[in-house]
Amino acid sequence: MLCELEIKDILLIENLSLDFSSGLNAFTGETGTGKSILLDCLGFVLGARGQASIVRDGAARGEVTAIFSIKKDSQVQQILEEADIPKSEELILRRVNFSDGRKSAWVNEKRVSSDFLRLLGDNLIEFHGQHDERGLLDSKGHLQLLDQFAKLEPLLTLVKQAFLDLKENQKALETLIQRNQEISEEEDLIKHNLKEISDLGTYPGEEAELDTKRRLMQNAQTIRDNIVQAGGLIGREGAEGQLNDSIRWLEKATAQAGNVLNDTLSSLRKAHLELLEAQSGIENTLSDLSFNSEELEIVEDRLFLIRGLSRKHKVLSDQLPELEQSLLDKLSLIETGSDNIEQLKQSYDEKLSEFNKMAENLSLERQKAASILDKMIEKEFLPLKMERARFKTELQQTSASELGKDNAVFTISTNPGSKFDPLMKIASGGELSRFLLALKVCLTSDQKAGSIVFDEIDRGVGGATADAVGRRLLKLADGNAQVLAVTHSPQVAALADTHFMVSKETNDESALSHVKEVSGKNRVEEIARMISGDRVTDEAREASRVLIAGARRA
Repeated sequence: MLCELEIKDILLIENLSLDFSSGLNAFTGETGTGKSILLDCLGFVLGARGQASIVRDGAARGEVTAIFSIKKDSQVQQILEEADIPKSEELILRRVNFSDGRKSAWVNEKRVSSDFLRLLGDNLIEFHGQHDERGLLDSKGHLQLLDQFAKLEPLLTLVKQAFLDLKENQKALETLIQRNQEISEEEDLIKHNLKEISDLGTYPGEEAELDTKRRLMQNAQTIRDNIVQAGGLIGREGAEGQLNDSIRWLEKATAQAGNVLNDTLSSLRKAHLELLEAQSGIENTLSDLSFNSEELEIVEDRLFLIRGLSRKHKVLSDQLPELEQSLLDKLSLIETGSDNIEQLKQSYDEKLSEFNKMAENLSLERQKAASILDKMIEKEFLPLKMERARFKTELQQTSASELGKDNAVFTISTNPGSKFDPLMKIASGGELSRFLLALKVCLTSDQKAGSIVFDEIDRGVGGATADAVGRRLLKLADGNAQVLAVTHSPQVAALADTHFMVSKETNDESALSHVKEVSGKNRVEEIARMISGDRVTDEAREASRVLIAGARRA
């Protein structure tokens, strides 16, 4: 509920602070005094587009602050939580429009965007003007309004989940069919490639082994010559023979000198053994280097096959075994794909049947609710002097969606025998206002906004009809909503729980709008002015008192 509204330097308003109550709050005043400015300011603080021109002449900036009380379980609390704004039962919105066009906004002292203000605004206040093309006139929202009226949220949740399950199954089926088709088209090629790799029978590291072996064979003669030369230097005629002679001479010396040369002799014997091992290794290597040209050809052919297959499939040779397994998996998919597709088709049919059943149940509930709503609204037409009008909620079959298989459009027939048309086609502003009011009376218990604003919804009606309009506004306010109404009707003003009068002060240099709450004699005088015009008569004052007294008795 809107509790306070403070306006500074906006258009004709210099400094204004208003306190609002629950129930019906009426704004009255002569044409041109600035009643619409109040609604513009309220829209501005809720995120509507602002312009530099709305700042009062001579001021650097204009500012609007609105304070709301919100329930703990309100959707607004969830919006605040998602924006990391601490929950509070008091919500303070403040927005500034600078004279150069810049704008800034805060929610509970946290800087926010205009988009965030609009999101909050949709859940705080619902605006209705004489030719408002949003809200009730927008057929896109009629199905949601019908579902809220019928309290179908639990069934809607089931239908939505069934639809999402169905779409997920459908996507999986389409993906599998497409993938299986693509693989099937390549089956012959897959089998050919698989045979090539399988016949080759390579393993990770084989290419490196073959390459090393080939290099060894290609350089074998040079390597052999070097090894033979090294072996000759080590053998009996070389280092080994000389080392052996050294050991014999030292053994003789040791026999004569005692133990002085024991360590030296031990080292030489150890070196002699290691030299013999090296000589054996050289001989073994020479043996391994014994090959013929056919062996080199075999190695090169094998290496050529491995590298050729790697290039063909654009993988490293060590990855050929992985590719072989991948091709085997694809063949397996072809063999099992048909079975999987059949299983998914069966699952899809089951989920489709389940969704259709739920959607049909939802449609039946909507039809029942539409019939009840139609009768309720037509009952509201009678006191609004529209007894010849008829209302019908048209339900149309549509393609499946999260909302089921229905679309709803609110339609009106203004005279017996005339066809039913969408609300937006109603030409008469007065009729449209009353239709919207009748709808709001029937739907208000399910509305998400705590406050409703009506801008001159009673224009074009008077007398008993205006009184009926006022009583419907009062009924709305006595329900779950706070109602703010800009009105030209004395009957509506007399029914208000709180009455504000808008006036304008003009001099040669400027014009300022003022708003004050009126009660007692001042209220009688304002309603009398609304009855008789600029010249207030005693008869008008008496009529004003009668209207106010009648409102109290009602």
